[in-house]
Amino acid sequence: MSGVAHGYKSLTHGGLILGRFTWHRVSMTVSAGALASGQRKPMTLKSRLQNLWRVRGLATCCLLVIACAPMRGAGGVDGITAVSSRVSKDYIRVKLPDGSFKPESYAFGDGGNWGGNLSDVTIDKLHFIDVARVIAVPLASRQYVPARDPGGTKLLIMLYWGTTAVPPPYENDAMYQNYQEAVREYRILLAEGDPSAGAVLDAGISQLCISNEMRDRTDFRNASMLGYNTEFSALIGTDYGVNIGRTAMGWDQRDQITEIEQNRYFVVLMAYDFQLMWKTKEHRLLWETRFSINEQHNAFDEALPIMAQYASRYFGQTSEGILRRRVLDGHVDLGELKSLGVVDAPK
Repeated sequence: MSGVAHGYKSLTHGGLILGRFTWHRVSMTVSAGALASGQRKPMTLKSRLQNLWRVRGLATCCLLVIACAPMRGAGGVDGITAVSSRVSKDYIRVKLPDGSFKPESYAFGDGGNWGGNLSDVTIDKLHFIDVARVIAVPLASRQYVPARDPGGTKLLIMLYWGTTAVPPPYENDAMYQNYQEAVREYRILLAEGDPSAGAVLDAGISQLCISNEMRDRTDFRNASMLGYNTEFSALIGTDYGVNIGRTAMGWDQRDQITEIEQNRYFVVLMAYDFQLMWKTKEHRLLWETRFSINEQHNAFDEALPIMAQYASRYFGQTSEGILRRRVLDGHVDLGELKSLGVVDAPK
């Protein structure tokens, strides 16, 4: 799939700026999860980023400013929220004398909905701006503020979201069922003294091995994309995880596999150095945060503000591995939309 940086939206603390901007695709390769953007016809990167500030088809440029009044987010969210965050050694947040972080400006990039193998209206109905509007609130709480001009923009935050595709349950896995049938046939043939019993069992074991290998690959891919496998701990789909699973600490590995093998809603934020990309075409990832929650018993539009609020404490900070926390009936204030008129677009 393609990560598309189109339709730049600038989001403010306590409000929302909606602008009809053109932003051509920016070709880049990103980290775990195989998130990579598409490619367009040749164009200088600086020109692409400059286009972020061009209003499409308007002789007189204006933006619609929308403010947020208190609104309760939906409750009833239940499950394990997982957060994993990494920071480049080149990225250090500056603190002000009062101990708060110095504000940093950002622009969102639309990485797109990465889908899944389920039809789910609670996520399928949402567009980039719907997800970005929610993420902007916890970003603002960590002093990440929307940029007003490209020259002053520090971060390009690529935003991806979706639902994981997971292996089928064992009872629905055709190859596992073939293995079970082979075991039953093996026992019958063995009781009858049939010399073909061994070959039947070998065929069944071969089916089981293929099934397990495919399951491990899917689990490993999802674990990497969701941030379960990190440099601090990689328990899923790895030899290390298999070895840990045989020890007294195996319960943690089994719990993580159980979570991974359930469909999970996820969001990935990847913050790049905007100025470096604009001026030198270099893609330098400064920080990334990955967070998710189980799809079962939840709705994405209701769970999103809850898990984003929990994850926000790690925006621009390292989590030192995967952190998992049970969330019960949470709520968060998002804001009713109210128009405050128009302002001139940034020059």
